[in-house]
Amino acid sequence: MAGDADYPPSQILRLLQYGDSALDNRALGSLTIWLCLTCQTCATRCPQEVDIPAVMDFLRGKSSERGLVNRHAKDIVAFHKSFLSSIRLAGRLYEVGMIADYKRRTWKFFQDVLLAPQVLMRGKLGLLPHRIKAAASFRRAFDRATKEGGNA
Repeated sequence: MAGDADYPPSQILRLLQYGDSALDNRALGSLTIWLCLTCQTCATRCPQEVDIPAVMDFLRGKSSERGLVNRHAKDIVAFHKSFLSSIRLAGRLYEVGMIADYKRRTWKFFQDVLLAPQVLMRGKLGLLPHRIKAAASFRRAFDRATKEGGNA
């Protein structure tokens, strides 16, 4: 994803180190924080042992909170919200519901329409969600965690 990023992670961290609100806003408005896949590659290679994916996750939360989300990240944000919503409702990922919610949020209803029959025929997607036991207590814990963490 580095080729599409507007800043490398080291520059995002440098922007934050200055303590200048304009530079903080530049970091929070960057596309880089939304492109981070949290694959841990950078954290593994970091000579200072900085947990960059955790920093990026925190910055995404602050970016959303302050309304500074990069305009090119709208589909990423829609996917993020759809993913978390699916987990909150079913207790685990419900792919069809997540895809439907993502399509609703992005208005890209026909983007993968020719792929859907093939995937369904091969049994790759279940039409109904698999629910977990104690879904209500999971939902309460999920809501409590997102309220405290602010990243959903």
